Amino acid sequence: MSSFRERLYLSTIDDNAPALARSFGLGLEIAQFCTAMNMDEGFAGTNAKTLSAMEGVERFTFHAPFSELCPAAIDPLVREITSRRYTQAIALSKSYGIKKIVIHSGFIPMVYFPEWFVPESIAFWKEFLRGADSDITICLENVMEPDADMLVDIAAGVDDARLRLCLDMGHANTRVSAAPVTEWIRKMAPWLSHIHIHNNDGDSDLHRPLGEGILDYTALLAESESLCADVTYTVENMAAAASVDWLRENDYL
Repeated sequence: MSSFRERLYLSTIDDNAPALARSFGLGLEIAQFCTAMNMDEGFAGTNAKTLSAMEGVERFTFHAPFSELCPAAIDPLVREITSRRYTQAIALSKSYGIKKIVIHSGFIPMVYFPEWFVPESIAFWKEFLRGADSDITICLENVMEPDADMLVDIAAGVDDARLRLCLDMGHANTRVSAAPVTEWIRKMAPWLSHIHIHNNDGDSDLHRPLGEGILDYTALLAESESLCADVTYTVENMAAAASVDWLRENDYL
């Protein structure tokens, strides 16, 4: 098993993440293209910023765009643009040499119900993966799901090594979640490839540092490490330095 340090990334939502990553030998999660237009008219500037951020860093993951995108969209034209944007994002990540891509599941409560969302998502991903490279890993991330069941059912239904799961522990600790984070970890463990870590007050998605909120990250990381020895992590803070300090003080780094 590789060390925690070798499996830790910092999200580039923090402009200082590249400098921190270089200082502590960490990876980066490229987040500049979460806004889809940065793959189009905003590409030149975003690409230059991304290449600059990557200098002196050895490991990367890639966060795909997510706004208005849903694999299980009711409108077939929305589903079509979703597929186009994901294809575009994966090609871009490949151009940077990045093979692990985080993609939001697209679930919205009271718009999509499990009876629709799960089978339609399975159908989408089976079709999408027919034309995908054999060496990529797409990690479906929870955002507004009430528990892990839908994502687990999607991963099991697609049954393809290229489709895994990303647990966002902060999202699993907001008002939309009906399950404790430890339950999310245990249910997702067989398909879990990546984890986003940040803290909050148990209500809103605040993306606070690891030591500033009600989540006990000592216990949560012990749980995930025991069940998923090779899982990778991304600190997803607007200012990651405090989380890096917490990890150092608690002997993770």
